[in-house]
Amino acid sequence: QVQFVESGGGSVQVGGSLTLSCTAAGGMFDLFAMAWYQQAPGKQRKLVAGIQKSGITNYADSVKGRFTISRENAKNAVYLRMSELTTADTGVYYCNAAQLDPQGTYYPMDKWGEGTLVTVTS
Repeated sequence: QVQFVESGGGSVQVGGSLTLSCTAAGGMFDLFAMAWYQQAPGKQRKLVAGIQKSGITNYADSVKGRFTISRENAKNAVYLRMSELTTADTGVYYCNAAQLDPQGTYYPMDKWGEGTLVTVTS
């Protein structure tokens, strides 16, 4: 079963940048879309960025132009470059493999890693 390990979180001031990393072990990484999800304090987890097997990327409206997702199949890794951070970006960030339906909706796998905490301070 695939396991995900996220890293790169930390505390940063508004306007700053961070790059998150995720490595996957135990599965055929390049067969799946990958995505990053944010769980803000007191809120449900939501998708912020996804990257399909083809390399096509998708972003939540709130992060378009600020976040960049990329993947490196040879390393079973996916990254999230975050810039111009705001306090609304605070939360625990998780990566996961996903299936897409014909409408392009990402459906994550059941198993989640521990995530990495991003705190943006004003």
